[in-house]
Amino acid sequence: MPRARLFTLVVLVMFVVVHAIAIPVALINPGLFETSLAQEDGPLEYGTAIFLLVSALLLIWRGRQLQHLGRRFGAGLTWLYAALYAFVAGEEVSWGQRIFDWQSGSFFVEHNFQAETNLHNLVIGDTQLASTIFGNDLTPVLLAYLILLPILYPLAGWVRKFASALAVPVPSMLHAALAIVASVTMVVIGGVPRQFELYEFAFSLMSLMIFANPRNPDLYGEVSRRGTREESAMGQFNPAE
Repeated sequence: MPRARLFTLVVLVMFVVVHAIAIPVALINPGLFETSLAQEDGPLEYGTAIFLLVSALLLIWRGRQLQHLGRRFGAGLTWLYAALYAFVAGEEVSWGQRIFDWQSGSFFVEHNFQAETNLHNLVIGDTQLASTIFGNDLTPVLLAYLILLPILYPLAGWVRKFASALAVPVPSMLHAALAIVASVTMVVIGGVPRQFELYEFAFSLMSLMIFANPRNPDLYGEVSRRGTREESAMGQFNPAE
C-alpha cells in the first residue's frame, strides 16, 4: 500500500474512533464532554493544534515539490497556506501561554474575553472575532472547499484551472463525506457546551488527509492512482500546466 494511502487510512481510523467516543459522551453526559474531551487544554484542543501544525509541515513539503517543478508562484502560495495553518495552530493553544505560564499584555487583558494572547478571542466593539470572522464567516468557505470543490473539480474545466493556478490541494469525495459527517454531528450534538472543539478537530484531521493524498497529485509531479472513471471525467487535463 502506498505510504500516502496508509497515512490516510490511519488518520481516517482516528477520525472514526474519536467521533465514535465523543458523540455518545456528548449526548449522554454533556458535562463530561465539556470537562474532559472538549475542555480548555484538553485532548481535542491539543490534538487540533498538533494536527494543524503537522498539516503546515506537509504544506511546506508540498511547496518544495512545486519549487522543484519550477512553479515558484505556486510554491509561494503553498508556503503562505502553511503559514496560515501554523498561525491557527498557535492560536488554538494561545501560543503556549497556558503551557509556559506567561502573562498577557494590557491590550489583550482589556480586549480579549479570556484575557489571553490570541486574536480569535478578541472583542472589538460589539464584535467577537471567534464567533463572527472565525466562525460564521469562515465556516461556509471551508465547507465550500471541502464539499463543493470535490464535486465541481471533475465536472468543470475552469474549476480545475483555478485550483491549479492557486496551487490548491483538492479534496476527494471521501473528504467531502467526512465534512458532511462532521457537520451533521454538530447538529446532532447541538447545544452541548464547547461542541465546536470536535468540529475543529475533525477539520485538522481532514486537512492532514487532503495534503498527504490530494485528488490532484499531478499538481506536485506525482502519478495519480485514482480510478479510471475520475480520469475519464477529467480528460487530458494536466493541472501542472
